[in-house]
Amino acid sequence: MNATPTARLLRRARSLWQRAAALLRRKVLFRYRLVLITLVLLAVGIGVGAVWGPPGWFPPSSVIVTVVAGGLLLKRKSLAFLLAVDAAVLLFTAFSLDFGQVGPGLLVTIGVTAVVAYLLSGVRERLGVQGLSGERMLLELRDRLRSQGELPELPPGWRGTSVLRQAGGSSFGGDFVVSMRQDDRLEVAVVDVSGKGMDAGTRALLLSGAFRGLIAAVPSGEFLSRCNDHLIRTSLGEGFVTAVHLSLDLETGDYILASAGHPPAVQYDTATGVWSPADARGMVLGVLPETAYTPVKGRLRPGDAIMLYTDGLIETPGEDLDSGVEHLLKAAESAAAKGFDQGAVAIVDSLSKGKNDDTALVVIWRD
Repeated sequence: MNATPTARLLRRARSLWQRAAALLRRKVLFRYRLVLITLVLLAVGIGVGAVWGPPGWFPPSSVIVTVVAGGLLLKRKSLAFLLAVDAAVLLFTAFSLDFGQVGPGLLVTIGVTAVVAYLLSGVRERLGVQGLSGERMLLELRDRLRSQGELPELPPGWRGTSVLRQAGGSSFGGDFVVSMRQDDRLEVAVVDVSGKGMDAGTRALLLSGAFRGLIAAVPSGEFLSRCNDHLIRTSLGEGFVTAVHLSLDLETGDYILASAGHPPAVQYDTATGVWSPADARGMVLGVLPETAYTPVKGRLRPGDAIMLYTDGLIETPGEDLDSGVEHLLKAAESAAAKGFDQGAVAIVDSLSKGKNDDTALVVIWRD
């Protein structure tokens, strides 16, 4: 059946529009030139409106909107052209209105804003992102890091929780958690990158992906050794990393635990109601090549729990780590009475109060 003339006309118009849009995208008109033209016209319109428009509708100070928008959306060369237009508009407005509405204070404010906008535009240009793309990318990375810190779903009879807090309320920090469940085996690693807050955040982002891949690919007893090999090959003297790795059999409750310079994990014995440190020790990651990490073995019986954490919970200026571990054990005793789920948050709240350090805590227990 032949198409109607109207349908043929619509298809032709749609085809022409698609070709025109593709041409404009190749010329980067939508991305930069159209934005530049729009902001230039807006600045000129503000100047014309301030001189000949209704009083009060076009204040010269509104030029600052184009400066801020240009800093977010334009490259430095385009922004420099826009700033020159803004300066010309302000001079034209000042001479036309006898400097009545364009005083030194406004000029200084717009000048400072222009300098900041130019610097921000340079940073975004070096990163290869304009507008809010960089912020969206950081949000995606933050969300991915948080999702990696969540424990996988556990079978009936087992429960777990993790708490991550970064120094200064930052979204990024040097502590992170990687975990994986494969059939009846759970693998969990708590990692602490040297440094804290944003300083360690970039390394943590890179290492979390690498360690997550390793924990899913290598035998349980070789995880820390492989992580150490990876750091030796790639760290280039960027600092050390501590980690603790737990491999738990969810059918029997048997586990192996290995540590690389990390604070000792602690286990709760429901029969005695006592938390006790595990004796797993090893060299920090990224210092010596071909380092072996000897694991210790244990078992979680019904009602037992095991806790992995970073030194942000036990490290206090002027005190040794043994005192910090004792404070942790006391906090864990009261947390066990509340229930491990709520108790984990209570431990972090009580021990990280007044500290500016990254903290991570993982508790796994058997009902």
